Amino acid sequence: MFTFLMQSVLPFILSALIVIIITIIAEKYGTKIGGIIGTLPSTIIIAFIFIAINKGVNFASQAVSIVPFEMGINIFFLLIFVTLAYTSIKIALIGSFIIWTILSTILYLIDISNIFISFIVYITSVVIILYYLEFVKKIESTGKIKVHYTPLKIILRGTLAGIIIAISVLLSNTSAALSGIFSIFPAILTSTMIICVREHGPNFAAGMAKSMIFGSASVMSYAISIHFLYPIYGIVLGSTISFCISFFITIIILKFRGKIK
Repeated sequence: MFTFLMQSVLPFILSALIVIIITIIAEKYGTKIGGIIGTLPSTIIIAFIFIAINKGVNFASQAVSIVPFEMGINIFFLLIFVTLAYTSIKIALIGSFIIWTILSTILYLIDISNIFISFIVYITSVVIILYYLEFVKKIESTGKIKVHYTPLKIILRGTLAGIIIAISVLLSNTSAALSGIFSIFPAILTSTMIICVREHGPNFAAGMAKSMIFGSASVMSYAISIHFLYPIYGIVLGSTISFCISFFITIIILKFRGKIK
């Protein structure tokens, strides 16, 4: 019972709060800051703590090797979503998840275990897709947006994110490859994109997506850090040091956020 509560209820509550905070920050301060803050490691921390507790730090270290590659797929997922969002949210969801499922299945079958190869795929995805959004599509970030927050709106935001992430955390503790894939299931990305499109339109969502791609380096720094630090320092210290590293990376990204249009 305790394990179920820790692997479902806690992720639900934390992820709900995270998405609420992300969307409010984005609307108060624009997509540049909101998108970058939204990519701070969150569900990946919860997922890998439980993976390490249940199956050991070496298993968790092996499982995280696939995470950078999967994040590259998530970035492509964002590109498909914001491209199709100009048609409809339904088409955007169906199209992006079909692509995500196909690419993630291929990744599962080839079972990448080398984190350096995985990281190269991630970097390549970031460079190509950011270049496309920045210079080909010329997507611009959005400034402050004033919104009246009702209790119902906040509850719906949190519930949507919480359900998706609670499911993804429960599914993460399987094989090493599946653990890595589901630990960064595009739950917050999906819920944030839906909220942005519904309330502010596809242009705002595209600006948010670009910033989230730009800021994904913080999650990658966390993943790479626990890959090397878990076997050496264990779960608590390894997670703490890794989060400090990712937070430092986020600060650097925020310093350079002015370079994003």
